[in-house]
Amino acid sequence: MILCDPETRADWLVCRKRGIGGSDAACVVGMNRYKTNVQLWEEKTGHSCAEDISDKPAVAFGVAAEPVLRNLFQVEHPEFQVTYHPYRMYAEDRHSWLYATLDGELTGDAGKGILEIKTCTIQNTAQWETWENRLPQNYYVQVLHQLLATGWDFVYLYAYLRYHSGGAPRKQIREYFVNRADVLDDLAWLLEKEETFWELVQAEMKPALILPEI
Repeated sequence: MILCDPETRADWLVCRKRGIGGSDAACVVGMNRYKTNVQLWEEKTGHSCAEDISDKPAVAFGVAAEPVLRNLFQVEHPEFQVTYHPYRMYAEDRHSWLYATLDGELTGDAGKGILEIKTCTIQNTAQWETWENRLPQNYYVQVLHQLLATGWDFVYLYAYLRYHSGGAPRKQIREYFVNRADVLDDLAWLLEKEETFWELVQAEMKPALILPEI
C-alpha cells in the first residue's frame, strides 16, 4: 500500500520517524559501518537526532547522478516502464512501520519491480571484493527490506562505480538482479530482525549493540 505521499523532503523526513526505512535496515542487523543499531534506536525513540549528511560530497554526487542514471537505465532496458515518485512511501499492509521510498518503479512482463540506484567510489581491493558477483551486504539487506515493504517481484540494483587506475579516474556500471522467489528465507530472517527492533523502539528498551564485521 502507499503509506504516504509527501510533497516535500521536509514532510518526508517527518514521516520517516514513524518506522524503519530501507537505509535503516543495515543498521538494524549491524551491517552499517557508519551507524549502529543502538544509534538508530536512539534516533527512532527521539533520544538523538540523525546527522544531516546531505552536504557531504559523496551524498551530493549521488543525488545529482540519480536522475541521469535512472534515465540511462530506461534507455538500456526498454522492456520496462520506469516511473518515479520522489517522496512516496510504500508499506506492506500488516507492517505499516516497515516502509520504503524507491529510486524507481519497474513494470514489465516480469511483473512489478524496484529500481535501486547506487553510486560508490572504490578506494581499495577490499571494496572491489564486496561487489564481485554479489551485492555488498548492506545494500543486499536494503534490497530485502524494499521487497518486504512493497511485496513486489524483483529488484534491479544499478551501481555506478568510480575508481582510479593508472593514475586516471575511471568508472563502470554494474547491474544486479534479485528475484523475490530466490530470497524467501532471507526475507523471513530480516523481517524477524526488524520486528524485534521495532518492538524495542515501541517499548523504549535499548537493544544490545551489534558491531559490523571488520
